[in-house]
Amino acid sequence: MSTALALRGLLKRFGPRTAVDHLDLDVPAGSFYGVVGPNGAGKTTTLSMATGLLRPDAGRAFVLGQDVWADPVGAKHRLGVLPDGVRLFDRLSGLELVRYSGLLRGMPRDVVETRARELLDALGLAEAGSTLVVDYSAGMTKKVALACALVHAPRVLVLDEPFEAVDPVSGATIRAILTSYVAGGGTVVLSSHVMDLVERLCDHVAVIAGGRVLAAGELSAVRAGRTLEDRFVELVGGGRDVSGTLDWLR
Repeated sequence: MSTALALRGLLKRFGPRTAVDHLDLDVPAGSFYGVVGPNGAGKTTTLSMATGLLRPDAGRAFVLGQDVWADPVGAKHRLGVLPDGVRLFDRLSGLELVRYSGLLRGMPRDVVETRARELLDALGLAEAGSTLVVDYSAGMTKKVALACALVHAPRVLVLDEPFEAVDPVSGATIRAILTSYVAGGGTVVLSSHVMDLVERLCDHVAVIAGGRVLAAGELSAVRAGRTLEDRFVELVGGGRDVSGTLDWLR
């Protein structure tokens, strides 16, 4: 199996704190790859460096063999990204924003128009297509950002918390879209705190803590016969015994 996303020695420091510590990771092409870790583990920083949003202090990232930082335009043609917390051009309508994303990629205007409308319809945003994104709910904003990541039909999707703030019906639609995408040969890299979601969707997983990969590989191998949540807690540690405390809550 070829490699869709390869990270080599990624390092990022913020002042005295090392957020990502010489991290290596290989994501097989055609996989549904989950990235999990506690708050502050370095997941978002890692994915930001892997997709050209944040320059690493050291290390390299490759998308289908294309160096993200040596040839960012070539790499980003192959890549769709849904960042967590990055501002959109929210004074555009939903339809205008998806159109803009496609045109920025150099796509023909008629193709962009067709795909933008199809994506908004599939994601339940057709009626809100003329509404400014600034007036969208958090869940709607997440869905229109996903449409922007998909419009150019990338071969690798990197999604940071794509289901956060999304209602169950929309979540089911997004899962169906992503599952079909992977079945067609695409690769999804998904960061999430929801272990059950990762366990149901993903066939590969990496556990990250302290800016390092603690375990990575096929889901069944990483789980080692336990639930992903139990294995995660075992690997990460740091659980607190709260018995006998907070008596005033009882």
